[in-house]
Amino acid sequence: MKIAIIGATGKSGKLLLKEALKRGHDVTAIVRHADKLTESNAHIIEKDLFDLTYDDIKDNDVIIDAFGVFEPEKLVQHQTTLKHLADILSQKPNRLLVVGGAGSLYVNPEHTVRVMDTAEFPDEFKPLASNMAKALEELRKRDDVQWTYLSPAGFFVADGPRTGHYTMGGEEIMVNSKGESQISYADYTIAMIDEAETGKHIQQRFTVVSE
Repeated sequence: MKIAIIGATGKSGKLLLKEALKRGHDVTAIVRHADKLTESNAHIIEKDLFDLTYDDIKDNDVIIDAFGVFEPEKLVQHQTTLKHLADILSQKPNRLLVVGGAGSLYVNPEHTVRVMDTAEFPDEFKPLASNMAKALEELRKRDDVQWTYLSPAGFFVADGPRTGHYTMGGEEIMVNSKGESQISYADYTIAMIDEAETGKHIQQRFTVVSE
């Protein structure tokens, strides 16, 4: 399988690149700064996301969007970058997988209250969660794109262990047998590449939690 990873030098992007290569896929890293890449077995496209065209990515079965930005003045790019990718993939067979956020997951079965709407959600993360949620809202309107949005559990642990196990859910935030809602970047990565290989959630959002 041919997989392109956008943001392959970021925290999640690096692990996604490593996992995809480990499984023997033909992987292209799409980055702004190629000198930051640590994996030598990947093809490289050194280009800004906003400058990507369909010709750049058309040969890939799956494009994984691991774009991330955290500066307050740039948070809107979570919306604009995803729109750009959706636009260039409109009516195309290539699948778009998105590294999403947990703030837009629901806390009730009626799907009226999101994690980011609760009193416990930290104020400092609300702008980021809001922009990511709006990006997802717009993506849901697209029936012309083969998209999948993967939300992590409530606590996304960058340096957590790679257990190789996770539990999948749908639109609602999940907890494990210990009552914890968390998953490591490493186990999230496994779930994302599993989805790339199986394509079980086309035009759906799903979530994963550690066991």
